[in-house]
Amino acid sequence: MADFGDVALRSDDLDGVLNEACRLVGEALGTGRAKVLEIEHEEQSLWVRAGVGWSPGIVGHLRLPMSEHSSETFAIEAAKPVITQDIGKEERFDVPPFMKEAGVVALANVPIFLPGGRPYGLLQVDDVRPRDFDDEDTQFLRTYATILGPVIDRLLLARALRTTEERFRLTVEAALDYAILISDPEDRITDWLPGAAAVFGWTAEEAIGQPSAIIFTPEDRENGQDRWEVETARKEGVAPNVRWHLRKDGKRVFIEGSTRALRGPNGALLGFLKVGQDVTERRRSEERLRENAARLEVLVGELQHRSRNLLGVVASVASKTLGEDGAAAAYQARLKALSRAQGLLSEFGSDTADIGALVQAELAAHVEVKPPKVLVSGPEVHLTSRQVQNFTLALHELTTNAVKYGALRDGTGQLAINWEVSRSEKGRRLALTWIESGVHLEPGQVTRRGYGRDLIERGLSYALRGRTEYVLGADGVRCRIELPIT
Repeated sequence: MADFGDVALRSDDLDGVLNEACRLVGEALGTGRAKVLEIEHEEQSLWVRAGVGWSPGIVGHLRLPMSEHSSETFAIEAAKPVITQDIGKEERFDVPPFMKEAGVVALANVPIFLPGGRPYGLLQVDDVRPRDFDDEDTQFLRTYATILGPVIDRLLLARALRTTEERFRLTVEAALDYAILISDPEDRITDWLPGAAAVFGWTAEEAIGQPSAIIFTPEDRENGQDRWEVETARKEGVAPNVRWHLRKDGKRVFIEGSTRALRGPNGALLGFLKVGQDVTERRRSEERLRENAARLEVLVGELQHRSRNLLGVVASVASKTLGEDGAAAAYQARLKALSRAQGLLSEFGSDTADIGALVQAELAAHVEVKPPKVLVSGPEVHLTSRQVQNFTLALHELTTNAVKYGALRDGTGQLAINWEVSRSEKGRRLALTWIESGVHLEPGQVTRRGYGRDLIERGLSYALRGRTEYVLGADGVRCRIELPIT
């Protein structure tokens, strides 16, 4: 037992300690054969983890099911030493075949408990001769098992700790774009992990002992950002660390991270943990995107301005060439509608425009838009520049027809324009309804079909993948326009 104590103190190898325990027990009891069986709770089996005196393929390999009638299950449930002088006369349980094949006749085992009373397994000695294990043998095994329990627990915990430490080491060594460092209560660097060396360029030998302010830019040090960060972490537990930092070579890196206060069980400040990700490339890409967007905005504005000018020139040429009446007037009105749409695109400063602004602009170009004669309602919805062009022409046709023949011709009719957005698996869809009422139409006008109606019913379906319903009834136009939107 003293020899085993020396082995247990010197070794951190659980299998080596258990095998040596089996050798010493078998030697002490004169059997030359012993084993340790470990309970595998999930598999409901017993694993022959260590042993001496057994043929190859047993120790470290054999697993025994914890059946109701096995000697091992009987011993674990009994939670006390079990002795059999002759297995041929045993009626309490069945002996595993491998033991019979090995010529085992007598056995004695004791349960092994970890601290807290958790069962670990069995320590068992086996003899190929009939043997009457006496009380001294039993007490020896019990004492041995009592010593084994804490030793096994210590070695299991040590192995788990080594596994955790190894996992932590592999993690921090692989996370090279995460700068991780620890500083003392005075914010001097005590631990400089591989990620910090990769991000900031200083080696651990160069960084340890230095103030963590070495990674701050000169302007941030001058403004006291380094001191603010640790003081905030000291008072509140954690402080954000999202700013440009300085590398050893003078280059700058953008870090997104935090500084966290480390405190002991009694609340005393032990230091600070600083963790931050190097997002320099992402930050610079975002800055380039913002810069590109502002170039693009100027370009779009200039293109829209030139489009309005070009539409004005075309309208002027059409006026001088075709005159001011009939089809020429309608042509010019449509050009002006497109020009108004371009103006709204420029006003919104992007390649989209709000549908409400389009409706209001088109109505305002022809009549005074006031309730109760005209009612307009709907949420803010932005159409793309391609949708704006076609949608504006459709609104223009509806409006001019209403001014000439429908609800906007005199003070008797009413116009209600409403739109809404719905969602489905196929995406978002806009639905606009145009409803005129209180209109008296002549029979010949009811069947009239022209360019505007063709544009609404056919053009929108083709250009915008839309769906339209257009009904010219006795009291005015009823139109519904649906189209997909982003």
